[in-house]
Amino acid sequence: MSLVRSPMRASWLGRVPYRPTYELQRKLMEQRKTDEIPDTLLLLEHGHVFTLGRRADDTHLVTSGELIEAGRAEVVETDRGGEATYHGPGQLVAYPIISIRELKLGPVAYVRLLEETIIQLIAEYGIRGHRVVGKTGVWVGGEPGRKPIDGANPTGRKIAAIGVRISGGVAMHGMALNVSTDLGYYSHIVPCGMPGLDMTSISQETGRLVDTEAVARFWAELFADILFFEIDWISASSLTDIQSVQVPVSV
Repeated sequence: MSLVRSPMRASWLGRVPYRPTYELQRKLMEQRKTDEIPDTLLLLEHGHVFTLGRRADDTHLVTSGELIEAGRAEVVETDRGGEATYHGPGQLVAYPIISIRELKLGPVAYVRLLEETIIQLIAEYGIRGHRVVGKTGVWVGGEPGRKPIDGANPTGRKIAAIGVRISGGVAMHGMALNVSTDLGYYSHIVPCGMPGLDMTSISQETGRLVDTEAVARFWAELFADILFFEIDWISASSLTDIQSVQVPVSV
């Protein structure tokens, strides 16, 4: 007898602040653990925020936290994997709150799957993406398949970062893909723990402005298709009372 999988709920939240979205993820994770809700996908942009993962330390902030916050950007310590990264307007952030246990995926396989969805998506924009041996995320350019020597950055430019947390077989956090991101913000941190790492975006690679919400919906369909889900698109108001916020143009 075959099992019938519930559709994955997905919602575009627009531009929302980091901290309440993090609390929403935590709430949804606990509800998913007890099967109160189906697998759920949050798609959004954040206001300007620098997040420090479990492997980050103070040396990963090139600009002091006080100066960053004076420029009306946040610095937030969080429980995802990885080091420091930036989120902001023009960047697609996807937070799948899904049971990888039910999908029979281990943590590494799940991260590889996220990378694959990004590689497939940017290919639709004529961008050839690839993984880097021993690193997490997606790069363009450089030398695909080559493992960086110790202490050296990968060749090429990083277009997407991934950091997850898994508890009780349920994943939260997820991936961040630079769509039309202001890449200058990365100068305030050591991105992903790699000094001098070159960052890029879909817009920088293609030379044209790309709409983040359109990319979000396209990526969601790819993600669901790979996992053999149907998507149930729902309104943001049915998930949360998070309000969109106005953010500054630059730090």
